[in-house]
Amino acid sequence: MAWNEPGGNNQDPWGGGNKGKKQGPPDLDDAFRKFQDKLNGIFGGGRKGGSSGSGKGNNNAASSAGIFIAGAIILAAIYLWNAVYTVDEKERAVILRFGQYVDTVEPGLHLYFPGIEQKFQERVTELRTYNLRQQMLTKDENIVEVSMSVQYNITNIKDYVLNVTKPLVSLEEATQSALRHVVGSSEMHQILTEGRETMGVEVLARLQAYIDSYGSGLSIRKVNIESALPPKEVQAAFDDVIRAREDQERAKNHAEAYANKVIPEARGQAKRAVENASAYRDETIARAEGDAARFSNLYSEYKKAPDVTRERLYIETVESVLSKSSKVLVDVKGGNNMMYLPLDKLISSKTATQTTPSQELTQQQLDEITNRVTEELNKRVSSARKNSTGRVGR
Repeated sequence: MAWNEPGGNNQDPWGGGNKGKKQGPPDLDDAFRKFQDKLNGIFGGGRKGGSSGSGKGNNNAASSAGIFIAGAIILAAIYLWNAVYTVDEKERAVILRFGQYVDTVEPGLHLYFPGIEQKFQERVTELRTYNLRQQMLTKDENIVEVSMSVQYNITNIKDYVLNVTKPLVSLEEATQSALRHVVGSSEMHQILTEGRETMGVEVLARLQAYIDSYGSGLSIRKVNIESALPPKEVQAAFDDVIRAREDQERAKNHAEAYANKVIPEARGQAKRAVENASAYRDETIARAEGDAARFSNLYSEYKKAPDVTRERLYIETVESVLSKSSKVLVDVKGGNNMMYLPLDKLISSKTATQTTPSQELTQQQLDEITNRVTEELNKRVSSARKNSTGRVGR
Protein backbone atom coordinates (compact mmCIF):
# COMPACT_ATOMS: atom_id res chain seq x y z
CA MET A 1 0.00 0.00 0.00
CA ALA A 2 1.44 3.42 -0.94
CA TRP A 3 2.32 5.77 1.88
CA ASN A 4 -0.03 8.53 0.63
CA GLU A 5 -3.09 6.35 0.02
CA PRO A 6 -6.00 6.12 2.49
CA GLY A 7 -5.20 3.73 5.30
CA GLY A 8 -1.44 4.19 4.84
CA ASN A 9 1.11 4.58 7.61
CA ASN A 10 1.26 8.37 7.18
CA GLN A 11 5.08 8.21 6.81
CA ASP A 12 6.57 9.85 3.74
CA PRO A 13 9.92 8.67 2.32
CA TRP A 14 11.70 11.79 3.64
CA GLY A 15 10.40 11.43 7.21
CA GLY A 16 8.17 14.44 6.81
CA GLY A 17 5.47 13.31 9.27
CA ASN A 18 1.75 13.06 8.43
CA LYS A 19 0.61 13.07 4.87
CA GLY A 20 -1.40 16.13 5.49
CA LYS A 21 1.75 18.22 5.96
CA LYS A 22 3.79 19.79 3.18
CA GLN A 23 5.98 17.18 1.45
CA GLY A 24 9.39 17.65 -0.33
CA PRO A 25 13.04 16.49 -0.50
CA PRO A 26 15.22 16.48 2.66
CA ASP A 27 16.80 19.75 3.80
CA LEU A 28 20.52 19.80 2.78
CA ASP A 29 21.40 22.41 5.37
CA ASP A 30 19.97 20.21 8.07
CA ALA A 31 21.92 17.20 6.81
CA PHE A 32 25.19 19.20 6.67
CA ARG A 33 24.56 20.48 10.20
CA LYS A 34 24.14 16.95 11.45
CA PHE A 35 27.42 15.96 9.81
CA GLN A 36 29.20 18.86 11.54
CA ASP A 37 27.74 17.81 14.87
CA LYS A 38 29.16 14.33 14.39
CA LEU A 39 32.62 15.73 13.58
CA ASN A 40 32.45 17.95 16.68
CA GLY A 41 31.60 14.92 18.79
CA ILE A 42 34.56 13.04 17.36
CA PHE A 43 37.14 15.84 17.92
CA GLY A 44 35.88 16.94 21.36
CA GLY A 45 33.38 19.63 20.34
CA GLY A 46 29.73 19.77 21.39
CA ARG A 47 26.85 22.00 22.30
CA LYS A 48 27.08 23.77 25.62
CA GLY A 49 24.44 25.47 27.70
CA GLY A 50 23.83 29.18 27.44
CA SER A 51 22.02 31.59 25.33
CA SER A 52 21.13 30.63 21.83
CA GLY A 53 23.49 33.25 20.33
CA SER A 54 26.58 32.10 22.22
CA GLY A 55 25.75 28.45 21.52
CA LYS A 56 25.48 29.13 17.83
CA GLY A 57 28.91 30.86 17.79
CA ASN A 58 30.56 28.00 19.63
CA ASN A 59 29.04 25.54 17.21
CA ASN A 60 30.42 27.46 14.21
CA ALA A 61 33.95 27.61 15.68
CA ALA A 62 33.93 23.94 16.54
CA SER A 63 32.70 23.09 13.05
CA SER A 64 35.49 25.12 11.41
CA ALA A 65 38.14 23.43 13.55
CA GLY A 66 36.79 20.00 12.72
CA ILE A 67 36.76 20.72 9.00
CA PHE A 68 40.34 21.99 9.16
CA ILE A 69 41.58 18.92 11.00
CA ALA A 70 39.74 16.57 8.65
CA GLY A 71 41.22 18.36 5.64
CA ALA A 72 44.68 18.16 7.15
CA ILE A 73 44.30 14.42 7.68
CA ILE A 74 43.09 13.93 4.12
CA LEU A 75 45.97 15.96 2.70
CA ALA A 76 48.44 13.99 4.81
CA ALA A 77 47.00 10.73 3.55
CA ILE A 78 47.24 11.93 -0.06
CA TYR A 79 50.83 13.10 0.52
CA LEU A 80 51.85 9.76 1.99
CA TRP A 81 50.07 7.94 -0.82
CA ASN A 82 52.10 9.85 -3.40
CA ALA A 83 55.33 9.49 -1.41
CA VAL A 84 55.32 5.71 -1.48
CA TYR A 85 56.51 4.18 -4.79
CA THR A 86 57.76 0.87 -6.16
CA VAL A 87 60.83 0.29 -8.37
CA ASP A 88 60.55 -2.72 -10.69
CA GLU A 89 63.40 -5.15 -11.42
CA LYS A 90 63.87 -3.57 -14.85
CA GLU A 91 63.92 -0.03 -13.44
CA ARG A 92 66.14 2.30 -11.47
CA ALA A 93 65.30 5.66 -9.86
CA VAL A 94 67.31 8.78 -9.05
CA ILE A 95 66.36 10.96 -6.06
CA LEU A 96 67.19 14.70 -6.00
CA ARG A 97 66.75 16.76 -2.84
CA PHE A 98 66.44 20.46 -3.57
CA GLY A 99 67.94 19.75 -7.00
CA GLN A 100 71.00 17.94 -5.64
CA TYR A 101 71.72 14.24 -6.25
CA VAL A 102 70.99 12.06 -3.23
CA ASP A 103 70.83 8.41 -4.22
CA THR A 104 70.18 5.85 -6.97
CA VAL A 105 67.32 3.63 -5.84
CA GLU A 106 67.40 -0.12 -6.48
CA PRO A 107 64.30 -2.34 -7.04
CA GLY A 108 61.84 -2.52 -4.14
CA LEU A 109 59.35 -0.43 -2.12
CA HIS A 110 60.63 3.06 -1.25
CA LEU A 111 59.55 6.43 0.17
CA TYR A 112 60.45 9.98 -0.83
CA PHE A 113 59.13 13.44 0.03
CA PRO A 114 57.45 15.27 -2.86
CA GLY A 115 58.07 19.00 -2.85
CA ILE A 116 61.41 18.50 -1.14
CA GLU A 117 62.69 15.67 -3.30
CA GLN A 118 62.30 14.76 -6.97
CA LYS A 119 62.13 11.24 -8.35
CA PHE A 120 63.23 10.20 -11.89
CA GLN A 121 62.37 6.59 -12.64
CA GLU A 122 63.37 4.87 -15.92
CA ARG A 123 63.62 1.37 -17.41
CA VAL A 124 67.34 0.64 -17.72
CA THR A 125 67.31 -2.91 -19.18
CA GLU A 126 64.78 -2.25 -21.94
CA LEU A 127 66.15 -1.98 -25.49
CA ARG A 128 64.75 1.08 -27.18
CA THR A 129 64.80 1.82 -30.91
CA TYR A 130 65.32 5.05 -32.79
CA ASN A 131 64.59 5.06 -36.56
CA LEU A 132 66.12 7.49 -39.04
CA ARG A 133 65.50 7.99 -42.75
CA GLN A 134 67.23 10.84 -44.59
CA GLN A 135 68.83 11.83 -47.88
CA MET A 136 72.55 12.50 -47.66
CA LEU A 137 75.43 13.53 -49.93
CA THR A 138 78.20 11.02 -50.67
CA LYS A 139 81.89 11.57 -51.29
CA ASP A 140 81.45 11.54 -55.08
CA GLU A 141 78.67 14.17 -54.79
CA ASN A 142 75.71 11.84 -55.27
CA ILE A 143 72.55 11.74 -53.18
CA VAL A 144 71.46 8.55 -51.41
CA GLU A 145 68.51 7.87 -49.17
CA VAL A 146 69.55 5.90 -46.09
CA SER A 147 67.14 4.21 -43.68
CA MET A 148 68.57 2.92 -40.40
CA SER A 149 67.59 1.95 -36.86
CA VAL A 150 69.53 2.35 -33.61
CA GLN A 151 68.98 0.07 -30.61
CA TYR A 152 70.11 1.47 -27.24
CA ASN A 153 69.47 1.30 -23.50
CA ILE A 154 70.30 3.24 -20.33
CA THR A 155 73.45 2.03 -18.57
CA ASN A 156 73.94 4.89 -16.07
CA ILE A 157 70.70 6.50 -14.94
CA LYS A 158 72.52 9.14 -12.89
CA ASP A 159 74.31 10.48 -16.00
CA TYR A 160 71.11 10.08 -18.00
CA VAL A 161 69.21 12.36 -15.56
CA LEU A 162 71.87 14.90 -14.56
CA ASN A 163 74.41 15.36 -17.39
CA VAL A 164 72.16 16.06 -20.39
CA THR A 165 68.92 18.01 -20.38
CA LYS A 166 67.33 16.06 -23.24
CA PRO A 167 69.34 12.86 -23.76
CA LEU A 168 67.04 11.45 -26.43
CA VAL A 169 67.27 14.61 -28.51
CA SER A 170 71.05 14.47 -28.15
CA LEU A 171 70.96 10.84 -29.31
CA GLU A 172 68.98 11.75 -32.44
CA GLU A 173 71.33 14.59 -33.34
CA ALA A 174 74.43 12.46 -32.69
CA THR A 175 72.99 9.68 -34.89
CA GLN A 176 72.45 12.07 -37.77
CA SER A 177 75.96 13.48 -37.36
CA ALA A 178 77.62 10.05 -37.31
CA LEU A 179 75.65 8.83 -40.32
CA ARG A 180 76.43 11.97 -42.35
CA HIS A 181 80.12 11.65 -41.56
CA VAL A 182 80.27 8.00 -42.71
CA VAL A 183 78.15 8.55 -45.83
CA GLY A 184 80.06 11.70 -46.73
CA SER A 185 83.37 9.82 -46.64
CA SER A 186 82.15 6.92 -48.83
CA GLU A 187 81.37 6.65 -52.52
CA MET A 188 77.89 5.91 -53.74
CA HIS A 189 78.49 2.45 -55.21
CA GLN A 190 80.04 1.31 -51.91
CA ILE A 191 76.98 2.42 -49.96
CA LEU A 192 74.55 0.80 -52.38
CA THR A 193 76.37 -2.55 -52.67
CA GLU A 194 79.03 -4.16 -50.51
CA GLY A 195 79.71 -1.22 -48.19
CA ARG A 196 76.46 -1.36 -46.22
CA GLU A 197 77.72 -3.84 -43.62
CA THR A 198 80.90 -1.90 -42.87
CA MET A 199 78.93 1.34 -42.81
CA GLY A 200 76.76 0.08 -39.94
CA VAL A 201 79.87 -0.84 -37.90
CA GLU A 202 81.46 2.57 -38.52
CA VAL A 203 78.27 4.43 -37.59
CA LEU A 204 77.96 2.44 -34.32
CA ALA A 205 81.57 3.18 -33.29
CA ARG A 206 81.32 6.91 -34.08
CA LEU A 207 77.88 7.26 -32.46
CA GLN A 208 79.05 5.58 -29.24
CA ALA A 209 82.04 7.92 -29.14
CA TYR A 210 79.71 10.92 -29.41
CA ILE A 211 77.41 9.61 -26.68
CA ASP A 212 80.33 8.90 -24.34
CA SER A 213 81.67 12.41 -24.84
CA TYR A 214 78.26 13.81 -23.86
CA GLY A 215 78.13 11.61 -20.75
CA SER A 216 74.47 10.85 -21.37
CA GLY A 217 74.53 7.39 -19.75
CA LEU A 218 73.34 5.63 -22.94
CA SER A 219 74.84 2.55 -24.60
CA ILE A 220 74.40 1.81 -28.32
CA ARG A 221 73.77 -1.90 -28.76
CA LYS A 222 73.28 -2.23 -32.52
CA VAL A 223 72.99 -0.13 -35.69
CA ASN A 224 71.05 -1.64 -38.61
CA ILE A 225 71.34 -0.11 -42.09
CA GLU A 226 67.94 -1.21 -43.37
CA SER A 227 68.18 0.27 -46.86
CA ALA A 228 70.39 2.52 -48.96
CA LEU A 229 68.78 3.65 -52.20
CA PRO A 230 69.41 6.31 -54.81
CA PRO A 231 66.76 8.98 -55.43
CA LYS A 232 63.61 7.75 -57.12
CA GLU A 233 64.29 9.90 -60.18
CA VAL A 234 67.42 7.90 -61.11
CA GLN A 235 66.43 4.52 -59.65
CA ALA A 236 66.14 2.84 -63.07
CA ALA A 237 69.63 3.91 -64.15
CA PHE A 238 71.16 2.65 -60.93
CA ASP A 239 69.35 -0.65 -61.32
CA ASP A 240 70.99 -1.03 -64.73
CA VAL A 241 74.38 -0.29 -63.23
CA ILE A 242 73.85 -2.86 -60.50
CA ARG A 243 72.80 -5.50 -63.05
CA ALA A 244 75.87 -4.72 -65.14
CA ARG A 245 78.10 -5.19 -62.09
CA GLU A 246 76.38 -8.48 -61.32
CA ASP A 247 76.96 -9.65 -64.92
CA GLN A 248 80.59 -8.60 -64.64
CA GLU A 249 81.00 -10.51 -61.40
CA ARG A 250 79.29 -13.57 -62.90
CA ALA A 251 81.56 -13.52 -65.98
CA LYS A 252 84.59 -13.11 -63.72
CA ASN A 253 83.53 -16.11 -61.64
CA HIS A 254 83.05 -18.22 -64.79
CA ALA A 255 86.49 -17.21 -66.06
CA GLU A 256 88.08 -18.08 -62.73
CA ALA A 257 86.30 -21.44 -62.70
CA TYR A 258 87.53 -22.19 -66.24
CA ALA A 259 91.06 -21.14 -65.31
CA ASN A 260 90.95 -23.32 -62.22
CA LYS A 261 89.94 -26.24 -64.43
CA VAL A 262 92.33 -25.72 -67.37
CA ILE A 263 95.47 -24.74 -65.51
CA PRO A 264 95.68 -27.95 -63.43
CA GLU A 265 95.07 -30.03 -66.58
CA ALA A 266 97.81 -28.19 -68.45
CA ARG A 267 100.17 -28.62 -65.52
CA GLY A 268 99.32 -32.33 -65.41
CA GLN A 269 99.98 -32.76 -69.13
CA ALA A 270 103.25 -30.89 -68.82
CA LYS A 271 104.24 -33.04 -65.88
CA ARG A 272 103.30 -36.19 -67.81
CA ALA A 273 105.35 -35.05 -70.84
CA VAL A 274 108.35 -34.43 -68.59
CA GLU A 275 107.94 -37.82 -66.99
CA ASN A 276 107.63 -39.53 -70.40
CA ALA A 277 110.73 -37.76 -71.66
CA SER A 278 112.60 -38.78 -68.53
CA ALA A 279 111.44 -42.37 -68.95
CA TYR A 280 112.46 -42.39 -72.67
CA ARG A 281 115.83 -40.97 -71.78
CA ASP A 282 116.40 -43.59 -69.10
CA GLU A 283 115.17 -46.37 -71.43
CA THR A 284 117.41 -45.26 -74.30
CA ILE A 285 120.43 -44.96 -72.07
CA ALA A 286 119.76 -48.35 -70.51
CA ARG A 287 119.25 -49.97 -73.94
CA ALA A 288 122.45 -48.44 -75.29
CA GLU A 289 124.36 -49.55 -72.26
CA GLY A 290 122.87 -53.04 -72.59
CA ASP A 291 123.70 -53.23 -76.30
CA ALA A 292 127.25 -52.09 -75.63
CA ALA A 293 127.66 -54.65 -72.85
CA ARG A 294 126.16 -57.42 -75.06
CA PHE A 295 128.44 -56.50 -77.96
CA SER A 296 131.44 -56.58 -75.66
CA ASN A 297 130.47 -60.02 -74.38
CA LEU A 298 129.70 -61.21 -77.91
CA TYR A 299 133.04 -59.97 -79.14
CA SER A 300 134.79 -61.89 -76.44
CA GLU A 301 132.97 -65.07 -77.46
CA TYR A 302 133.62 -64.38 -81.15
CA LYS A 303 137.34 -64.24 -80.54
CA LYS A 304 137.12 -67.63 -78.88
CA ALA A 305 134.95 -69.39 -81.58
CA PRO A 306 134.38 -67.27 -84.69
CA ASP A 307 132.55 -69.88 -86.79
CA VAL A 308 130.14 -70.94 -84.10
CA THR A 309 129.40 -67.40 -83.16
CA ARG A 310 128.85 -66.39 -86.78
CA GLU A 311 126.44 -69.31 -87.34
CA ARG A 312 124.50 -68.48 -84.20
CA LEU A 313 124.17 -64.86 -85.18
CA TYR A 314 122.91 -65.87 -88.63
CA ILE A 315 120.28 -68.19 -87.19
CA GLU A 316 119.09 -65.62 -84.68
CA THR A 317 118.81 -63.00 -87.39
CA VAL A 318 116.81 -65.27 -89.71
CA GLU A 319 114.55 -66.26 -86.83
CA SER A 320 113.97 -62.64 -85.93
CA VAL A 321 113.11 -61.70 -89.51
CA LEU A 322 110.86 -64.68 -90.27
CA SER A 323 108.98 -64.34 -87.00
CA LYS A 324 107.58 -61.07 -88.26
CA SER A 325 106.60 -62.36 -91.73
CA SER A 326 103.12 -63.58 -92.73
CA LYS A 327 104.47 -65.85 -95.52
CA VAL A 328 105.89 -69.37 -95.24
CA LEU A 329 108.41 -70.85 -97.73
CA VAL A 330 108.82 -74.63 -97.65
CA ASP A 331 111.88 -76.19 -99.30
CA VAL A 332 111.05 -79.71 -100.45
CA LYS A 333 114.01 -82.01 -100.12
CA GLY A 334 114.92 -83.68 -103.41
CA GLY A 335 112.89 -81.23 -105.48
CA ASN A 336 113.74 -78.21 -107.52
CA ASN A 337 110.94 -75.93 -106.42
CA MET A 338 109.97 -74.16 -103.23
CA MET A 339 106.43 -74.00 -101.87
CA TYR A 340 104.96 -70.63 -100.95
CA LEU A 341 102.11 -70.40 -98.42
CA PRO A 342 100.52 -66.89 -98.15
CA LEU A 343 99.18 -67.19 -94.61
CA ASP A 344 98.01 -63.59 -94.55
CA LYS A 345 95.73 -64.16 -97.53
CA LEU A 346 94.47 -67.44 -96.20
CA ILE A 347 93.64 -65.89 -92.87
CA SER A 348 91.98 -62.82 -94.37
CA SER A 349 89.82 -64.82 -96.82
CA LYS A 350 88.76 -67.29 -94.16
CA THR A 351 88.01 -64.80 -91.44
CA ALA A 352 86.56 -61.96 -93.53
CA THR A 353 83.03 -62.97 -92.61
CA GLN A 354 83.70 -64.97 -89.43
CA THR A 355 85.62 -62.60 -87.19
CA THR A 356 84.18 -61.49 -83.95
CA PRO A 357 83.39 -57.83 -83.30
CA SER A 358 86.76 -57.52 -81.59
CA GLN A 359 88.57 -58.88 -84.75
CA GLU A 360 90.09 -61.84 -82.83
CA LEU A 361 90.20 -65.47 -84.12
CA THR A 362 88.47 -68.17 -82.18
CA GLN A 363 90.05 -71.53 -81.49
CA GLN A 364 87.80 -73.20 -84.10
CA GLN A 365 88.90 -70.76 -86.79
CA LEU A 366 92.57 -71.35 -85.95
CA ASP A 367 92.03 -75.08 -86.20
CA GLU A 368 90.42 -74.71 -89.64
CA ILE A 369 93.30 -72.57 -90.90
CA THR A 370 95.82 -75.11 -89.60
CA ASN A 371 93.98 -77.93 -91.34
CA ARG A 372 93.94 -76.02 -94.64
CA VAL A 373 97.67 -75.31 -94.40
CA THR A 374 98.35 -78.97 -93.66
CA GLU A 375 96.23 -80.10 -96.64
CA GLU A 376 97.99 -77.64 -98.93
CA LEU A 377 101.37 -78.88 -97.76
CA ASN A 378 100.39 -82.50 -98.29
CA LYS A 379 99.10 -81.75 -101.81
CA ARG A 380 102.27 -79.97 -102.83
CA VAL A 381 104.53 -82.65 -101.33
CA SER A 382 102.62 -85.34 -103.18
CA SER A 383 102.82 -83.41 -106.45
CA ALA A 384 106.54 -82.88 -106.02
CA ARG A 385 107.12 -86.60 -105.39
CA LYS A 386 105.15 -87.55 -108.48
CA ASN A 387 107.20 -85.23 -110.65
CA SER A 388 110.39 -86.60 -109.18
CA THR A 389 109.32 -90.23 -109.79
CA GLY A 390 108.39 -89.46 -113.40
CA ARG A 391 111.77 -87.94 -114.14
CA VAL A 392 113.54 -90.93 -112.59
CA GLY A 393 111.51 -93.41 -114.75
CA ARG A 394 112.53 -91.67 -117.88
